[in-house]
Amino acid sequence: MSCESDPYIFSTDALPSDLRFLPPLANGLLGWRVYNNIMHMGGVYNGEGGRCHRADVPCPLAVRVEVEEPVQHMYSMDTHTGVFTHTLSSASVAVSQSLYSHRYYSNLMVMEVLMVRQVASEEPITVQLVSSFSPQSKDIVFESGPDYKGGSHIQGKTNSAEYPGGFCPEVHLIWTPIPTSLTLLPEQSQARWGFILIVANSLNTAEMNFDEGLNLMATGNLRPAHEKAWKELWLQSKVEVVGSESLCKALIGCLFYLLSAFPSIHDTSGSFGGVSPGGLSNGGDGQDYWGHVFWDQDIWMYPGIALFYPKLARSVLEYRVGTIDGAKDNAQKQGHKGLKFPWESAVSGREVCPEDIYGQQEIHINGDVTLAFQHYLYLSEDLSMFTEGRGSEVVYGVADYWVSRATLNPEDQKYHLLGVMPPDEYYYNVNNSVYTNTAAKISLQFAVELAALLHHPAPKEWQEVAENLVIPFDQEKQYHPEFDGYTKGNPVKQADAVMLGYPLGLPVTPEIRRNDLEAYEPVTDPHGPAMTWGMYAIGWLELGEAEKAHGLLGKCYSNIQGPFQVWSESSDGSGAVNFLTGMGGFLQAVLFGYTGFRVQRECLAFSPLLPKDISELCVRGVNYLGSQMDWLIRKDEICVILREQDSNSNTKLYDLQVVLRASGTKIPLNPGQPTTFPREPGCVCKAMSTSSCWPF
Repeated sequence: MSCESDPYIFSTDALPSDLRFLPPLANGLLGWRVYNNIMHMGGVYNGEGGRCHRADVPCPLAVRVEVEEPVQHMYSMDTHTGVFTHTLSSASVAVSQSLYSHRYYSNLMVMEVLMVRQVASEEPITVQLVSSFSPQSKDIVFESGPDYKGGSHIQGKTNSAEYPGGFCPEVHLIWTPIPTSLTLLPEQSQARWGFILIVANSLNTAEMNFDEGLNLMATGNLRPAHEKAWKELWLQSKVEVVGSESLCKALIGCLFYLLSAFPSIHDTSGSFGGVSPGGLSNGGDGQDYWGHVFWDQDIWMYPGIALFYPKLARSVLEYRVGTIDGAKDNAQKQGHKGLKFPWESAVSGREVCPEDIYGQQEIHINGDVTLAFQHYLYLSEDLSMFTEGRGSEVVYGVADYWVSRATLNPEDQKYHLLGVMPPDEYYYNVNNSVYTNTAAKISLQFAVELAALLHHPAPKEWQEVAENLVIPFDQEKQYHPEFDGYTKGNPVKQADAVMLGYPLGLPVTPEIRRNDLEAYEPVTDPHGPAMTWGMYAIGWLELGEAEKAHGLLGKCYSNIQGPFQVWSESSDGSGAVNFLTGMGGFLQAVLFGYTGFRVQRECLAFSPLLPKDISELCVRGVNYLGSQMDWLIRKDEICVILREQDSNSNTKLYDLQVVLRASGTKIPLNPGQPTTFPREPGCVCKAMSTSSCWPF
């Protein structure tokens, strides 16, 4: 580890002046920015159509601890355990206030206060608990309910549904009342208090969880159960580097906040509401994209999580499956067949973007959704997601949409996608966005592939449109223009055409890949969204230019707002907070850039390349074909350890081996035994199954 102090603990003696950068605490269902008087719950929105936004829920834990005598403050976000702690130290007492969203019991949030005498005294010591809580919300009309086992209770429904005739969810809060002060009695050397908050969609669920919370407190298991769940998560993933403390810490922060946005790996409710750019802690009315779900989830946040956690990856796909009816409605309203996933999604899958043009034209979202399904199948070979899980309906429905949306030009006998907005939102109503068309082509090809795998008769139009869809390319300049009529050198908002190489995987020569990078990098808005530079970094790594890539990745650091590693959308601190999209792009630049990992139909390809400042990269828990692999990448060698996915099993699901392309050497991976082999510069290696059950 390059970091002298523990890189998993973000500490400071002063809070940021901009309270937006206080650390968010989330667990996939509940999200809260510490000390804020509002929080949010997954799937709870208020407002119809474009006015739909995450409903504000009042938070009873909006409490600050104050001591009358002079104190020293220390604030820490411990990402090992997901616990935020404020410590106040005076001559007579040390007070610690700890806050966390429970990682295992997702309806539960906790505040704990510990007081410890610093010197022997017979005097009582009192601290103040200053609350900004009010049991009101502009989105939910709350009314008081009867107390439950000593807990206060309020309940209400959102004011308006997402669409006419839609459902207005209930919200119930039960919490242990918080006094205005706490006192350490003369005979006590220390004392501890615990306060729990339950947020749920029904009274029954709220009461059951409150009972569970009380039981956990009584048995002393409240915090241990939370910390055990985080430990279990961290045992399944690690991304660390030797040589750069800032990169080490940034990677840990990214993975921590991304994991916080996903449900528990033990969650079986199927009620996951997706991941929005600012996470659950943000997204109120007019803020952080209203808490909606975009392509950000499928393209930017999903890949880094899917590489380690197939259950969490599947939850993203299940969220999209749950919005099929809305996607069908969107397509019909546009006059097309199949499924049109919304540019901005809430619960129903109907378009909730405040501005119609994005929902109408930014149709690449369909290809982005399908790419996540394809990525999942290649990583896991879990066909159940596509049969019982209805994933095939998504893939086929998107393919039908592309066929319906494409226009055949009688002059060139090619299919065109007209009147679209590319990922580069500086342009709209353009024809043949190169990213959109490539994403459409790939999703059509995958639909054909999946249909063959599932013995489903595929319409011939899927293959026909895929083969004849225009992919804009300038033969003279040997690069991909963003769209028909794009003038080389015009400014662009963010990574767009450069994403053809990764994540879309369009086969191009190194010359064309370089030309695309050199065409767009100088004209990309320097204040554009953070994930952009990660895509440029991956491109240069593909071309063997590690130092150039490292410099571009360094541009992301200005989006990290200290001291808690919270990200802003733009480098000047503006835009969405906590910007999980930027974190996802940054994490991918390391996971798929420095390692060269590519999830392909027949293998997990890799081609590592480290900049001179990084002497070692450790990636633990890569979950491929049901087996876990730990990778240790150094300048001159690679070490892989194969681990069982199920600790209770003595047999692995697949026999895995590494194949070195240059020499053709096959190196078997044996469970629990480190396998070290030299790097072959410029060559791609493959980790592949020798006994795959998938009939390719």
